[in-house]
Amino acid sequence: MQTMARPLIWVGSSLEDLKSFPEEVRGVMGYALHQAQTGGKHPDAKPLTGFKGAGVLEVVEDFDGDTFRAVYTVKLKGVVYVLHAFQKKSRKGIKTPKQDIDLVKLRLKAAEALHAARKHAEKEDSE
Repeated sequence: MQTMARPLIWVGSSLEDLKSFPEEVRGVMGYALHQAQTGGKHPDAKPLTGFKGAGVLEVVEDFDGDTFRAVYTVKLKGVVYVLHAFQKKSRKGIKTPKQDIDLVKLRLKAAEALHAARKHAEKEDSE
């Protein structure tokens, strides 16, 4: 039995940012997002530190000496929202830079608002 794929919604510039990644990295990220859409979890997908529970995940891929990350949430029922995609610039440590965490928080709030609006519109359409 095939699982229905949840819609994938890109927040902000996340799609354009991911498209700028090297092809090999895009392949890994795309596969991880597809797994999220079908209810699975990529082996490299980990909860993003600073967000409660496993609702906000990141996939980290190293390529040619650089580190690329895609952050998404599965906590909003029935939809996968891609919140951020970026190349980590810092050479020190594995910690996600504060400006990227702040952007993820901002985009998560935008995704929550969009999700609420979508649910409201679906409810009105069914009446």
